Amino acid sequence: MILKEPAADTSANLEYPACPLCESDRREFPFRLGEPYRVARCIECGLHYLYPRFIESAMQEVYRESSYYKGGACGYADTSYAAQEFALRATFKRLLRNLAKRGLTGGDLLEIGCGYGYLLDEARSFFGRRVGTEFSPEGAEIGRGTGAEVFVGGIEQVPSEPKFDCVIGTQLIEHVYEPLSFVKRLAGHTKPDGHIILATPDIGGVLRKAMGRSWPSFKVPEHVLYFDYRTLRSLMLRAGLSDVCRLPYPHAFPLGLIAAKFGFKLPPWLGHFKLWVPATTVAVYGRVSNQ
Repeated sequence: MILKEPAADTSANLEYPACPLCESDRREFPFRLGEPYRVARCIECGLHYLYPRFIESAMQEVYRESSYYKGGACGYADTSYAAQEFALRATFKRLLRNLAKRGLTGGDLLEIGCGYGYLLDEARSFFGRRVGTEFSPEGAEIGRGTGAEVFVGGIEQVPSEPKFDCVIGTQLIEHVYEPLSFVKRLAGHTKPDGHIILATPDIGGVLRKAMGRSWPSFKVPEHVLYFDYRTLRSLMLRAGLSDVCRLPYPHAFPLGLIAAKFGFKLPPWLGHFKLWVPATTVAVYGRVSNQ
């Protein structure tokens, strides 16, 4: 999806970053997207990132707009976030079951970037207290309808106490401009021996390799980082987490959304079927040590 640019004067809102993970200026460019955007790969640590990118303040204004979740970017109305509810809920149910199998549920949950609160709602039977953050005021209000406490904004809006047993960010870290400091802030809100879970589109996956630069997760300008398992694990370790492991993350999508990504339009009755698509998402979890 290509978002409306945050300002008419494009060049005034562009910046040319060093590697957001290791700060190296050594890079190569494996993918050229629509001008002026390219995907850089850091020579030092291997992270892929958008180059140039919009300044963070401009992007945050886009996230606050109610239209952000309305979709339609592919010319098909059912690409909206609400239209994906049934597939997202199915995805989150499997995620929560996978967490439970590993002893990562129970206690207090914080979800960063909770959208309409579908994961928070599915987490009722897995956690006690459920808290979320969301940049969109409209999205936060919908999320509160699940009975969870939802703050408008980012992690900085969450009180420092009490801390959480589990912190989750799904399809989030690819939007973050300073990933290392961000994960450290998440750790600051996590109880000792609690866990942080991150899930993001997998640039090292089979789907990306098959689609090349047409990969749907090259979303310009909102996605500024692109991880595979090695670089996502490296981020967690650099942030001080331990026992970092891969987490299975099956992902369901509405058939209509998949068709829209390839320029097709399906009848509404067919578009609402869900399809489990492998090799789309990489997820890891790590333990927060005593602080």
